[in-house]
Amino acid sequence: MSQGKLILVPTPIGNLEDITLRGLRMLKEADAILAEDTRVSGKLLKHYEINKPLWSYHAHNEHKQLTHYIEELKSGKTLALITDAGTPAISDPGFLLVRECLKENIIVDCLPGATALVPALVKSGLPSDAFTFLGFLPEKKGRQTAFTKLQSEENTMVFYESPHRLLKTLLQLCEFLGEERKCSVSRELTKMFEETINGSLREVLTHFETHPIKGEFVLVVEGKT
Repeated sequence: MSQGKLILVPTPIGNLEDITLRGLRMLKEADAILAEDTRVSGKLLKHYEINKPLWSYHAHNEHKQLTHYIEELKSGKTLALITDAGTPAISDPGFLLVRECLKENIIVDCLPGATALVPALVKSGLPSDAFTFLGFLPEKKGRQTAFTKLQSEENTMVFYESPHRLLKTLLQLCEFLGEERKCSVSRELTKMFEETINGSLREVLTHFETHPIKGEFVLVVEGKT
């Protein structure tokens, strides 16, 4: 029996051209593709004429499906894991499956590719030699504690944020870090309405208080100096 393999394939965060040739080849060669939302991934696969079984694997079923997919891998199948956008396991499902594969001595391969945090960080103009990626901040429980910890963080900080929490997060960052702390907020990266706003936390907050808040956001905030 051949040995199974799990391949993590980054997918475009907006522009469908932002997928590597190797990524496309891996999707074509896999026995099946695990997708966060099969409807979203279906559009990408249709665009590149990739016809493979598409299996659901998302935050609400990953515990339930974990054993089943491990058995598929142990039977010799090659499975490709993708998310709606970006690199699997970076603020998206994937960590549990990778951990279980390693426990079972199943080969895991991760391709380089799209992720929203890198372009937002690089174009922010803030130091990128050392940074702390924090994903999504807690919505309720632990939120105050998280902001308190940020006060002593010296590295550039990178967050993801949803449209309906952006103003709240910027306001709390002003309160905990000071209104003059430098920051950069990027939205809709690689898409038609891509936008990056640079300035102090107060300036950026004021901007979004008077402009439409649409799309997915990456916040890059200066560390303690």
